[in-house]
Order: sequence, then C-alpha cells, then structure tokens
Amino acid sequence: MKGNILKNQYLLFRAKNKDPESFTKVYDLYVERIYRFIFFKVANAEDAQDLTSEVFLKTWQYINDGKAVKNLNAFFYKIARNLIIDHYRKNSLSQQDVSLETAKENLDQRVEVAKDELKQIETKLAIENVENKLRELKDEYREVIILRYVDGLSIGEIADVVDKKKGTVRVLLYRALNTLKELMPKDSQD
Repeated sequence: MKGNILKNQYLLFRAKNKDPESFTKVYDLYVERIYRFIFFKVANAEDAQDLTSEVFLKTWQYINDGKAVKNLNAFFYKIARNLIIDHYRKNSLSQQDVSLETAKENLDQRVEVAKDELKQIETKLAIENVENKLRELKDEYREVIILRYVDGLSIGEIADVVDKKKGTVRVLLYRALNTLKELMPKDSQD
C-alpha cells in the first residue's frame, strides 16, 4: 500500500512537470475505479464515460496550474463526486423524460456492473438483493458503502472525498451497514 502511495506521488510529481506520459500512467491506474464510481451514480454508460473523461481533464488542468494535490486517490473521487452533482443539476428536468425502455437498459447495465463489482463485499448475500437494497439507502449511506467496499478506499480517503471527518465517516459507514442489514431478508443474513 505504501509503495503505491509513493509511486502515485512520483507520477504526480512528474505530471506536475508537464510529463503527459506519467499522467497517462496515472490515468491507467484510476480510470476503471473512477468510471465504476460514476456509473453507480448515473447508471448510464455513456454519461459515465463522459464524466470520467472530464474528471481526468479537470485533474490534468488542476495539476498543470501548479496547484497542490495531497492525496491523488481522494482528489479523483472528489472531482468525480462534484461532476456527478453538477450532472444531476443540469439534467434534473430531462431525467423525468427518460423512457421506460431507456430506464430498463440503464438498469440492465447497472446489474451487469454490480454483478462483477459487488463480489468484493464479504457477505453471503445475493448480488441482486444487495443492489436492490442499496438503492433503498440514503445517498450518503450508499456512497460510503460503495467507496469503502467496492472501490476499497480507506476511511481517511472517504473523509476527503465527502468532506467529513474520519469519525463522521466511521459513524456513517456503521449506520449504513446496519440499515442495509435491516433491509435484508432474515434468511440471507445467515
């Protein structure tokens, strides 16, 4: 883990010196995780791809402006989170016009991604059941669960992403897991 942090800091240092090759390596390290995070929020592959590209473009611009980045991992997620919020603000009215067919396609895409990614959660619950129950959680609960157990972020990194203290994140995660457990059928908790 420490080796990854040092490697990321080195790549970040090289990227600050306008080395596009190093930023390409950073991109390769993070693109799948950032895409997955965004996809879980927007549930549309095309929008997720566009927003993912925008995350890396904004990061590149930020770094080239000479601004400091302490934790690259948290920085990517923070930018992604802000872009998702902006995306929903812009599309709040058009979201109501989504056809049933489009909604089904988006749901099918989300199920496919979830089937691959939710295997990391150490539980005996059925993947489809977990995904359905995650949708019933408050946004901030769903977000901390995905960041922690799907994307593998540390409590500190999650705190940076959601602009909360580590203790608050621990409490949110605890409450989110308890709420999820309460939503689950009794036979799947054994």
